[in-house]
This record gives sequence, structure tokens and C-alpha cells, in this order.
Amino acid sequence: MTVFAIRPEDLQDTLAVALGDRVQKITLALGEVTVQVSAAHYLGVMQTLRDDATLGFDTMIDLCGVDYSTYGDGAWDGLRFAAVVHLLSVQHNWRVRVRVFAADDDMPVLASIVPLWRAANWYEREAYDMFGIFFTGHPDLRRILMPADWEGHPHRKDYPLGYEEVQFTFNKREIDARKKYATS
Repeated sequence: MTVFAIRPEDLQDTLAVALGDRVQKITLALGEVTVQVSAAHYLGVMQTLRDDATLGFDTMIDLCGVDYSTYGDGAWDGLRFAAVVHLLSVQHNWRVRVRVFAADDDMPVLASIVPLWRAANWYEREAYDMFGIFFTGHPDLRRILMPADWEGHPHRKDYPLGYEEVQFTFNKREIDARKKYATS
């Protein structure tokens, strides 16, 4: 049985009081609390999570981009791109996940949290590089993994994959036979 420093239900209630109507929803699943905020309230909510003494989320653990276009076997009907941030309150031994959807699927833009947590710098650059999510106010938003002249964002669900079939031991001969310059 998992032992919690605070019951997740209590953290959920504490977050609801501290953040008020700036959150879209607060969910609890599998013992983890997720706060969903709109892009308009994202930076303010993140600052409250860090600066409010009753919360004290002083450590940003992770930030990643997500493309929800094929989520739920294509049944997803919401906004496409989101950033998901995991925060830790060392003082209280609490963890929380914050999810924010970019308002525009064609040009996803979110506020940068680098002014709040410097550790977010490279994570936001990775989300920009792989998903094309722009972070306004970021001090150095440029590609971090792909070459500077690369076109597109490889982790988007609509990014064209290569035309090379994956080759395994059971289908090696069939794939080799279809190759343009097959040798075996």
C-alpha cells in the first residue's frame, strides 16, 4: 500500500482554495493530482504554485509537449497541443501535474515559465523543437535537438515518417526483396 505524506484529496482541496477560478479543473487519478489551466491563466497559476507559502512548489521536475490529435484512438475533440509540467514542493513533499493547452492548434503559443524556474529553459526548447510550441518570453527559444535548418517538428502526430519499413528477423527477406537495390 502506498503511504502519502499528505492525502492526495487534501492536496486537491488545498489547490482548489489557493487557485480558485483560475483553474479549469483539478483531477485526482491513481493518487496523482492534475491541475488543468487555460493558457491565459498559466503563468499566474504557476507563480502562485511557486510563491504561495501554503503550496511552495519550488522545484520544476519536468516539462514536456503533448500532441493530443490521435489521443483515445482519434476520439479526442479538444485542443491539440499541451504542455505538461510536473512540480515538487520539497517543504511539503507534494507533487502536482499542471496541464495547459495552447489556444491555437495552427500556432501553439504559451507563456514561458523560465522566469519562475530556470530549469524550464531546455525543456521548453525541446517542446518547441519537437512539437512547435512557442513560449513567449523565453530568453533563447531555438532548436535544441534538431539541426537549425530542419523543417517541421518530429513529435507531431502528422509529421511524415520515413519510408523505410522496420526490419525484423521474421520479415527480413520480404523487406529486402521490395527494396530498390535488393541483394538477397
